[in-house]
Amino acid sequence: MPHIAIDNKLPGITGLLTLRPDTGAPLSMLADALLRAPAPMSRGERELVAAYVSDLNGTRFCANSHSAFAAAQLEGGEDLVKAVLTDPASAPLTERMQALLRIAAEVQGQVGPVSAEAVAAARAAGAGDTEIHDTVLIAAAFCMYNRYVDGLATDLPEDHRFYSEGAKRIVDSGYSHGA
Repeated sequence: MPHIAIDNKLPGITGLLTLRPDTGAPLSMLADALLRAPAPMSRGERELVAAYVSDLNGTRFCANSHSAFAAAQLEGGEDLVKAVLTDPASAPLTERMQALLRIAAEVQGQVGPVSAEAVAAARAAGAGDTEIHDTVLIAAAFCMYNRYVDGLATDLPEDHRFYSEGAKRIVDSGYSHGA
């Protein structure tokens, strides 16, 4: 049961964004900027970082949502996402993406600089400054989003189809228009 009254009956962050449009709109715009704006990493790759960090944080709503969003946009779909969440080191990913997930895990796991080794591995695998920057920012932002969702003890959807339906909406319209 949520710690605050969420009278719109929407689960997870969707209920919070709708409850408080004054904070919900900028949070949605940030998600659009991080996950949908033109960038060297594909939308699916950026959603995978969000799903991975959310899974590491144990935030089921965000992990399930962004897993569905990543699966809808990546070759390999749900099987690839499940493999990454189970063991990213053995998942069928490029070296670049594995190195970027290592960076994301370091951001999630500690407050402090990402290790020089993780950055060097990402560079050696072909990641540039923008990809490294975006990975760190996505991971940091999703630690915030995850704490927002779990800190207020939001509900999970009753029907698991909520995530696949949300994926269609997010892929087509984005966060600012889908919240």
